[in-house]
Amino acid sequence: MPDTVTDLIARARAGDAAAETELIAAVYPELRRLARRYLSSERKAHTLQTTELIHEAWLRLFGSNAVSVQDRNHLIALMATQMRRALVDYARHRNAAKGPGSAVRVGLSDADAVGEAPDEDVLAIDEALQELETVDRRASKVIELRFFGGLREDEAAGALGVSISTLKRDWAFARAWLYDRLTRGSAEY
Repeated sequence: MPDTVTDLIARARAGDAAAETELIAAVYPELRRLARRYLSSERKAHTLQTTELIHEAWLRLFGSNAVSVQDRNHLIALMATQMRRALVDYARHRNAAKGPGSAVRVGLSDADAVGEAPDEDVLAIDEALQELETVDRRASKVIELRFFGGLREDEAAGALGVSISTLKRDWAFARAWLYDRLTRGSAEY
């Protein structure tokens, strides 16, 4: 199947609209798993649905400019990045709407959502990942693919074009770095 996806990517890049439709169908189950993984770490009352997140990421990736995608693993890695960015933008938009005088009415059916992890957590993690990217770009991608994207070690290593042992080293470094950054950052506030 990876050869089929690579072929579909090449045909879609050449302007074959039918190939793009086939490409979406070929990777959609994997994208649904990825989107569900991202949304599982969001607050329960999150209004963005799995399908919406996939479509938003797809439009961000392919909507405005020609993107060079090599193979299935590269496509999944790019989609994981776009999904994370879409969720961060969503959280920023929600926080911007929470200005003075923007009180939200909560009904009894929504009361169990009160006290959920705030959107600020998503923004703090995104800020820390951006900072990690300046320190070690590949380690940042490892966190994105493994933690947020839910990719297995072999899938993430393939997407990044590294060995599994290199991926494990990057994973250990990135987790320690993020832990230090997030605990240090929260103590400063």
